Amino acid sequence: MKIVKTNIASYTNTSLSVFSREESFFQSPFHSHPEFELVYILESHGKRIIGNSVESFESGDMVFLGDDIPHVWLNDEIFYKGINSLKAKAMVIYFSRDLFGNSFYELPEAQEVKKFLSQGVKGVSITGQTNAIIAKKMEKLLKKKGFEVVMGLIEILFLLSKSKDLRYINDDSYVSVSDENKNDRLAAVFQYVKTNYKEEISLDEISKIANLTPTSFCRMFKAKTKKAFVEYLNEIRVSNACKYLIETDLGISEIAYECGYKTASNFNKLFKKLIGTTPKEYRRNALVQAF
Repeated sequence: MKIVKTNIASYTNTSLSVFSREESFFQSPFHSHPEFELVYILESHGKRIIGNSVESFESGDMVFLGDDIPHVWLNDEIFYKGINSLKAKAMVIYFSRDLFGNSFYELPEAQEVKKFLSQGVKGVSITGQTNAIIAKKMEKLLKKKGFEVVMGLIEILFLLSKSKDLRYINDDSYVSVSDENKNDRLAAVFQYVKTNYKEEISLDEISKIANLTPTSFCRMFKAKTKKAFVEYLNEIRVSNACKYLIETDLGISEIAYECGYKTASNFNKLFKKLIGTTPKEYRRNALVQAF
């Protein structure tokens, strides 16, 4: 199987879609599309992969995704056992960048919305009071038609652009080195890991990339990413393993080696810890459908 690169607008024949989903489990591979996406999980739990981040999700989870960021929601293994009382439910909004036109993005009044949309490339987790407010507005939006839907979306984006209840899921680790972050010590670290995750990366080695002592590097990395470097490295390796499991027919041991693990047993252990299933179960459960 190949990773799905889909275009939601071509299926729905519209630049803006709002709908609810209910199924036994979220049936999707690791995929991407050019549309922005706002997802609110009404019911279910499991792991989600967004860019290079692997995190748990549960009912109430709300995420905004920029265009073309790879993502997948994976239910916990119990959802695949055919238990009728377990459901995967979500409300979803898809919309194209060109929905509003270039003139909209040039308006002084739209600059905060424009900035929010540009940050979507990292994936944005929406929490707190904003989560509750947006969830209610999404529910109302499901009942609207015509231009009222566009107006409702603009209101949602305005509220999100003003909110403090936002967390970037990938921080700067998923964004390519740019003029604004090229002097950041971590930018070089992220780029190095992205290129060399298949190799053995020691703490001494990565500390030199940041031009810091190992102790100072660990302190800085934890402060900026809220996780230890080894946690981040394993997330990068496992998210790439998911791609191998979907895109290739390589065996589990081969994929483990390709992702920087010396033994399949260690790879299986870390994969299940992060994803919630074994690599074999993940490959079996990954169905080619767009979310």
